[in-house]
Amino acid sequence: MAGVITASEPFLILPFTGLSPLQFAKPVTAPRRAGVDTTRRGRPWSLPLEDRMLLVTAYWRTYLTIRQLAPLFGISKSAADRIIDHHGLLLAPQPRRRFARDTRRGVVVGRPLPGNRNDCKAREQSGTGLVMPHRRRRRGEELPDRKQERNRSHKQIRARVEHAFARMKTWKILRDCRLKGDGVHHAMLGIAHLHNLNLAG
Repeated sequence: MAGVITASEPFLILPFTGLSPLQFAKPVTAPRRAGVDTTRRGRPWSLPLEDRMLLVTAYWRTYLTIRQLAPLFGISKSAADRIIDHHGLLLAPQPRRRFARDTRRGVVVGRPLPGNRNDCKAREQSGTGLVMPHRRRRRGEELPDRKQERNRSHKQIRARVEHAFARMKTWKILRDCRLKGDGVHHAMLGIAHLHNLNLAG
C-alpha cells in the first residue's frame, strides 16, 4: 500500500511539521549519524527514516489520530504506533549549558505531573523555586524604584516563557493528549527541540 504523505515531497514537510525542509533535515541527520537507520534485529522499519520522523511530527502537530495517519503513510496502525513510540525519543533536544540572554527557546522541560494540577500545586510538587513579583501592601502605595525594576525584569522573563508556551501549544498533542506513560514527556521534549529549530531558522 503506497502512502500519500512522504518526506521525499518537500512541499509536504512544512504543513505537517511547521519546519522548512532544511530545518526538518536537522532532526533526521542526528539519529542517522547515531546509527538509528542501520539494520536491526527483528522486523525492519516499514518507512525510511525521513518518513518515520515526518510521521511522528505530523502526529504531534495535527489533529489526525494514528488510525487516520497510518494509511496516509501507507502502513498499518500497529507499525505507525511503534514508530511514534520509538522515534519520539530521538527528537529530544541535547542538553546545553549556554544560551543567549534574549533566548526565546525552550531550555528546560520538566516531567509532567499526573492528573489535573494547577500551577501552584505543580510548583509545590516539583520542588521548583518560585520568584514572585513585589506587591503593594496598601492601595495607592508606591513601590520603591528597586522593586519596580525587579518587577519589570520579572515581567519580561515571564512574557518570554508565556510566548514559548503559546507557540508550543499549537502542537495539538499538548492540548488533546492521547499518549500514555512517558509519552507526554517525550513529546514535550521533542516539540521543544522542533520549536527551537524553528526559531533558529
